[in-house]
Amino acid sequence: MKWRTEIDIPKSTWQLTTDSRILLIGSCFTDSIGSLMQSHGLHAVCNPTGVLYNPLSILQSLSGDMRIELVEQDGLYHSMSHHSSFSGTDSEQVLRRCLESQAELHQALAEADVVMVTFGTAYVYYRNGHVVANCHKLPEREFTRNRLSVEEIVTVWRPLIHSLSNKHWVFTVSPIRHQRDGMHNNQLSKATLLMAIDRLQQEFADAVTYFPAYEIVLDELRDYRFYANDLVHPSEAAVDYIWERLCDTFVTPQTLTQMQTAHKQWLREQHRSLIEIKN
Repeated sequence: MKWRTEIDIPKSTWQLTTDSRILLIGSCFTDSIGSLMQSHGLHAVCNPTGVLYNPLSILQSLSGDMRIELVEQDGLYHSMSHHSSFSGTDSEQVLRRCLESQAELHQALAEADVVMVTFGTAYVYYRNGHVVANCHKLPEREFTRNRLSVEEIVTVWRPLIHSLSNKHWVFTVSPIRHQRDGMHNNQLSKATLLMAIDRLQQEFADAVTYFPAYEIVLDELRDYRFYANDLVHPSEAAVDYIWERLCDTFVTPQTLTQMQTAHKQWLREQHRSLIEIKN
């Protein structure tokens, strides 16, 4: 008797190697997968400009159209196009870090064989008519909000993928639910992202692949023991399982053996670093 629904994921026609150059960008789920790639010896650059959630902000970062606008509140300067990890009390330092992150991202994109994009939400916030990546807890009255349509997402992403169709594009939808939108609106948002990615995959069949992280969590791991204490984010065990399924899809057995060896070395280094801190 089967006790769970298993997601059928076809083996990718192309495979990652230890020489692959990978850029990961998108929601906080991206950070989890990117960290695992790095600890397993892969050349992975993850979210140089910080966590991004909506398709427009992610696209603007990749295409170089990111608009850096610093806003001061309670002594802190924030970039409306960057994560709060870039915020600080020195405006020049914040601006410099933001510009450096953009340069790192563009270099990583130019060098990447594989670009992994994780959409978190189809909802976009605007301030003074401009897309913002993060509201930084500024007053709600300063923003307007809109849910992108499938056509809007496909239209803005089409030119970038077309111009870089020599790269492998892997799209995922974050399994993390945006509770603030309400569960129904969250489902509408995720459905919009899924349909947009499906359209892009149809148009760029040789370049675009979809990896079903969203479906793995909702269908295979449909038990709250696979969630963190907030009951929203996947637990460490869930992320590890998604990582295994990703490796099954994109990694050859030979490369996986090399990655496991690299991970053991990484664990030894972490252990030595911990001992040095304690001493």
